[in-house]
Amino acid sequence: MFISENLSRIVLRNTTTDDDTNVIRNMNIKQKMPLTAILFLITSSSITTASNLNVLLVIVDDLRPALGCYNDPKAFTPNMDRLAEKSVLFDKAYAQQALCAPSRNSLLTSRRPDTLGLYDFYSYWRKVTGNFTTLPQHFKSNGYTTASLGKVFHPGAVILIYTRNPILIAKESIQMFLKYNTYVQFLGASSNGNDDSPYSWSEKPFHPHTDRYKDAPVCRTRSSSPASNLVKIHFDRILYILQVCPVRVSSMPNSTLPDIETLNAAKAFLSGNRREPFFLAVGFQKPHIPLKYPRRFLKYHPLKKFSVPKNYEWPLNVSSVAYNPWTDLRRRSDVEKLGLECPWEKIPQDYGRRIIQSYYAAVTYIDDLVGDLLNELERLHLINHTVVILTSDHGWSLGEHAEWAKYSNFEVALRVPLLISIPNITFRVNDKYESSDYCRLQSIIVQEPVELLDIFPTVAELANLKISTCPDEISHSRMSDLCTEGSSLVPLIKAALTCKSVPWKIGAISQYPRPGLQPSCKPSSDEPRLREIRIMGYTLRTLRYRYTAWVSFSPITKAPDWRDTFAEEMYDHKIDQDENINVAYSKRFEREKSELKQTLMAGRTAR
Repeated sequence: MFISENLSRIVLRNTTTDDDTNVIRNMNIKQKMPLTAILFLITSSSITTASNLNVLLVIVDDLRPALGCYNDPKAFTPNMDRLAEKSVLFDKAYAQQALCAPSRNSLLTSRRPDTLGLYDFYSYWRKVTGNFTTLPQHFKSNGYTTASLGKVFHPGAVILIYTRNPILIAKESIQMFLKYNTYVQFLGASSNGNDDSPYSWSEKPFHPHTDRYKDAPVCRTRSSSPASNLVKIHFDRILYILQVCPVRVSSMPNSTLPDIETLNAAKAFLSGNRREPFFLAVGFQKPHIPLKYPRRFLKYHPLKKFSVPKNYEWPLNVSSVAYNPWTDLRRRSDVEKLGLECPWEKIPQDYGRRIIQSYYAAVTYIDDLVGDLLNELERLHLINHTVVILTSDHGWSLGEHAEWAKYSNFEVALRVPLLISIPNITFRVNDKYESSDYCRLQSIIVQEPVELLDIFPTVAELANLKISTCPDEISHSRMSDLCTEGSSLVPLIKAALTCKSVPWKIGAISQYPRPGLQPSCKPSSDEPRLREIRIMGYTLRTLRYRYTAWVSFSPITKAPDWRDTFAEEMYDHKIDQDENINVAYSKRFEREKSELKQTLMAGRTAR
């Protein structure tokens, strides 16, 4: 017996009238799902956990929810959309800081940046804060084989040392360039330069050999003109380090790209680990800049469908401390040649369109790799006993508020996709998993705000591994090696499947540091070191509002002084989803702002 070809939708609305607790959950069942499966989902009173479930954690670098399953009309992501069909989709998932290393540290330890005391790339929590147990380490301690492939923790930075004139060498050939130039790995200390090995991993973490070339000038262009670099992609004898860089893979070093290497390593791992339970973390680097991806993915994204966002300007009544001058883009050859005055001169709109186009093309490239990885799980008959989590370390601005990249407390910089697929919970194991047919069907959707630090306790509960909640006081939390500052998402998943309501945290808390009130490029106000931080922006996202306070911060005590607040922001997402109108200074919102600020100051959001 089967349901109709049309999707069956089950809707739950809480009885309370408060906008921040008035939650709608949509559960859309896949076409032709057996009725027994539907009854299983609806009547199940508990989520069965198992100690032998495998875990696949996929972290996609700099990925905002530019996916079809998140209703982005410009996206072409058939494989992640198909994964969403068999997953719980968290519509409002947020990073704790919009910067790679701090966000990943927070996700993998389930501690907030303030607890870790880490806001940059240059410190290792085990040395400066506490010997905290990580998510993979917890699984390793309980008999799992754990592996890190690609960018999981932030490993460090690649520095290029020119031993000869780079342009002269580049005119000869890529091979000659690589022969006469040396790449050295700068081992940033955010994960001790070794991805927290051997604590977190059963074997040495894998990094693609071609990582050393990720910032190499391998982008070909007809001339040095920025417009020509982007409007026409030609293959001549000049090589550049570009922001936008579609390439022929066969012409790249070793005829491959880093994320392709990571995919192949993941497939090899899966083939060799079919008997023992595993925790596999796979980190894909794109769409992180430079936007270097196979040229063939441009065909899915013609330039005519892209334009800069309508709010391509700095919003009124918002302090300059909130602005990020996107210094990482300015360092690229093509952006640098635009000669833009830092920090406020905007990227020309035609150029911005091409950046957006390449961002979406790079996302489609990663989607293709994700599909290959999921197909391998299916081929090896692992999909039916593997929990799959797909997320990102933070979002990425595509011109909103005239900003690019991350480095801010706006929605576009902090919001990430979060999909969790659980065998026999979010899908039945006897359903054939296919990613080849492109059909955008919505998953089970959870609307409550959640945080990346919720992933650790969620996966632990699904695998029946114990973890306690950290003490409220940061000083006490730092004394506990194994605890979580997040909340397991299992109650939300259970509620979504059974059409019930559960109490949940008020919202998601994030933060971003600044060296001063004014944005600057040299030194970069986007990435201040700990000793340079003087202001911390704390932000709380509830179902309806985002409230942000920029307050005085001591790099010595690593603590804010809420008595010294420099600026505030407040956005009503009921009428202003793009965060264009700051209502923090409106008398109409005084009560709501006061309540949000008190919650933010408390630092915990549990009801």
